[in-house]
This record gives sequence, structure tokens and C-alpha cells, in this order.
Amino acid sequence: MDIKIYEEKMSKSVDALNGELATIRAGRANPHLLDKFKVDYYGSPTPLQQVANITVPEARMIQIQPWESSLIKEIEKVIMTSELGITPSNDGKVIRLVFPELTEERRKELVKDVKKKGEGAKVAVRNIRRDANDAFKKANKGNEISEDELKELEDKVQKATDKYIAEIDKSVESKSKEILTV
Repeated sequence: MDIKIYEEKMSKSVDALNGELATIRAGRANPHLLDKFKVDYYGSPTPLQQVANITVPEARMIQIQPWESSLIKEIEKVIMTSELGITPSNDGKVIRLVFPELTEERRKELVKDVKKKGEGAKVAVRNIRRDANDAFKKANKGNEISEDELKELEDKVQKATDKYIAEIDKSVESKSKEILTV
């Protein structure tokens, strides 16, 4: 039996968490906040990065320059209906998103949210460990592997679980620190 498939699933859980954390705004402008945004481009939903140039000219501003000026209204609509909570402004060529300074209260809320997402990722990793152990026990019952192999596999899965949970803790810690830095 191979634990690689379970390690891969655990790794994907960590990657998913990191992707989610990248979209949480921490007072500074981060172009990754716009990663999930799609605009209607000739009838098909297209990622914002594929129809516009996204830059960060200042610490708290994102500038979106669509390659076609006809997209400005569409991009603004997508931003307005999102949960970013920022009103875009445009000059006909460029859309600017100015991020207000976060209040202390809002920072603490964001840190709680980050920790909750971290807990969710840990639960996912632990569920993968449980699935792996169940599969190993089933193989042992079916006499496919010996007791010693079962113990060894369970140990390997536990080590992988510990490793990925440590990665999750590190990601949550660094994002929390980023949010709380004024």
C-alpha cells in the first residue's frame, strides 16, 4: 500500500487554504484579491487577469487597466457585487481600488476568520488520515498486509498529518501577523 495518494490529498488541502488566505485583504493592496473575479468577455466568464493589466502603484491601491475600454463597466459591476466592500473609481481608461486602513476591530475579525479557515483545513487533513487508516485496516483484515506493515503505514500517515498541520499553523500564523501589522 502507498501513502502517496493521501499525502497528495493533504497537500491539496494546504494549497486550498493558502489560496483562500491570499484572497483575504490585510489593509495592503494585494492583486491576488482579484484572483477569483471573472468578467463576461464576449459571452464567456474570463478571469480578470486575462482581460486587464493589474498593478499596485501604491501600498493601498490596486489599478486595473482593461485591454479593451468596453470592459470597464463590466469589471466595475463584478467588483461592486463582490464581497470586497470597495467602490471602484475610473477615469475612462483605468479602474482604481483604494483600500481604506483597517480598524483594530476589523483586523481582529479577519484574524478569527483566518484561524477558522485554518481549523477547517486541519479537519480536512485529519479526515484524510482517518480515511488512510481505515483503508490500511481493511487491507490488514483482508490479509493483504501484515500487522507490522499496518503499524508502519499508520506511523507514516501520522507523520505526514503532523507535517501538513504544522504547515497550516505556519500559514495561519504568518497571515495573522500580516493582518495585525499596522
